[in-house]
Amino acid sequence: MKILLFVNTNQNLKCRNNLGGIEILNYELFNYLKRKNEIIISNKVSKKILNTNWDIVISSNESRIFNQIKTKRKILWLHNKLQLEKAIRKKQLFSLLFNNIEAIFVSKYLNNNTSILYNFDKRKVIPNFLPSIFEKTTISKYKKKKKNLFVWSVQRKLGLVDLINVWKKKIHPLNLSCELHIFGIHFHDKKLVKYNIFCHGKISRKKLIYFYKKSIGMICLGYDETFCLNAIEAMKIGLPVISLGKTALKEIIKDKKNGYIIDNIENIDKSIINLINLDNTSRVKLAKSCSKFASNYNSNIVFKKWDNLILSS
Repeated sequence: MKILLFVNTNQNLKCRNNLGGIEILNYELFNYLKRKNEIIISNKVSKKILNTNWDIVISSNESRIFNQIKTKRKILWLHNKLQLEKAIRKKQLFSLLFNNIEAIFVSKYLNNNTSILYNFDKRKVIPNFLPSIFEKTTISKYKKKKKNLFVWSVQRKLGLVDLINVWKKKIHPLNLSCELHIFGIHFHDKKLVKYNIFCHGKISRKKLIYFYKKSIGMICLGYDETFCLNAIEAMKIGLPVISLGKTALKEIIKDKKNGYIIDNIENIDKSIINLINLDNTSRVKLAKSCSKFASNYNSNIVFKKWDNLILSS
């Protein structure tokens, strides 16, 4: 089977330590598919690519490629929302309307919120999968005096200012040793250190795992998540996720089983304090429940869905 995996990224695919979440998934899916197929991964359209008759072209978040490539099957792997306005602005609407495209969505939420006007030939949900570095990582061993760290590692700022205000007013005054570590976004404010809030920006996944293992919870509000790989990664290491349970996180968060669902950002302190005050036995039980749930997204499970898709006609 001749397959082209086209990725919409400017990042160097060979420098895997610096790849973002979607890019890591692109590369690891490519590595899996090349075991059984003749496959190329590329973010550029070369003469070789244009002159090849492909059996399948899988495009990650980029539909315009289907206007240029010779292929029997066109599969659009959608990680993000595809609003009509965005499709027009990025000149993708023509390709979306006039190609027989099979759409693969990373969550039911994304499928349900993608306009039926696109008239995809087929629609299917295949969830994202854990990157290999997380699959190989076990949950941390909890000690009775484990430090109370919480992490925010999503790449959007929605709700972050509100969270910081709640932390300053309700968390820090009652828990002077509790820390909040912010990753994934360009957000820096040295004045927050006095409240035990630390801004790190983007770091490697290896370093992020180090902080996950030191922490007791992750905060991912989920205002606009279409899957939230970060939440699954955190759960795999045993971290319950505190969330509003909106968007795709409705499919992921099971209240008090692998996280806490709050009804309002102003009440997030209750879940944080509850997690801080858990006894060691309850904490370990919750961590194991989180890790077990995240294992549903192991690559060996999700890749079988991709195998079935590729083998289907």
